[in-house]
Amino acid sequence: MAERILIVEDDESISELIAYNLKQAGYETLVAFNGETGLQLALTEEPHLVLLDIMLPGMDGWEVCQRIRETNDVPILFLTAKDAEVDRVLGLELGADDYVTKPFSPRELMARVKAILRRAGRVQESDYIQIGPVTIDLRSHEVTLEGKALNLTPMEYQLLRILAMNPGQTFGREELLSQVWGENFFGDQRTVDVHISHLREKLGPVSNLIQTVRGFGYKLRE
Repeated sequence: MAERILIVEDDESISELIAYNLKQAGYETLVAFNGETGLQLALTEEPHLVLLDIMLPGMDGWEVCQRIRETNDVPILFLTAKDAEVDRVLGLELGADDYVTKPFSPRELMARVKAILRRAGRVQESDYIQIGPVTIDLRSHEVTLEGKALNLTPMEYQLLRILAMNPGQTFGREELLSQVWGENFFGDQRTVDVHISHLREKLGPVSNLIQTVRGFGYKLRE
C-alpha cells in the first residue's frame, strides 16, 4: 500500500506542486487549505506523514501540530517561510519531525519525506536505491529523476538496477546479458550497448553515472 501524505498548505500553487511531485514518487496525497480541515484529516484519514504550513488562515500550523500531538504520533514536517532559529526550535519542541523553509526544491523535499518515513518505519532501506538525484523503487520498479518519473523499458530498468546495486563494480556485456535476458539468450552482445545508450538518454543530465569500461562492459560511478 502506498504511503498517504497529507498536505496542509493554503497556497494552491504550492500545494499542487507538492502533490504532483509526491504522486510522481508513488505516494497518495490529501490536501487541506486551512488548519481546521488539516487537523480533521490528520485525525480521521490516518496519513503516514503530514506536511504542515505554519501561516494558515484560522488555526495556524503551530496549533494544528499541538492538537495532533495530543492524540497522534504521525510524523510532521513543517513547510514555512519562517526561517528564524526560534521558529525552528519551537516547531521541533511542539513535536515536528523536521522543518523545511520556503522556497525549497522538490528534490530536497522528497529527500526529507523519504528520510522521515524511513525513520518512522514506513520505508525499508532495501526498498529503495538512491543514486544522487535518481531514486529506484525496487517494489514498484519505478525510477525517478529529481522526483520526475522516467519511462524506462523493463530491460533498461533491470540494467540500471543491477549496476546500481553494485556501484563501482564492472559488469561485462555477457554477464549483463545473462542477468537481464537469461542464460539461454544467444543474441548479439551489442544489444547491451543499445539499451545502455537509450538508458543514458533518459537519464539526461546524470547520464555520466553509467561509465563505459573499454573492452569489457559497464559500471555505475561510485
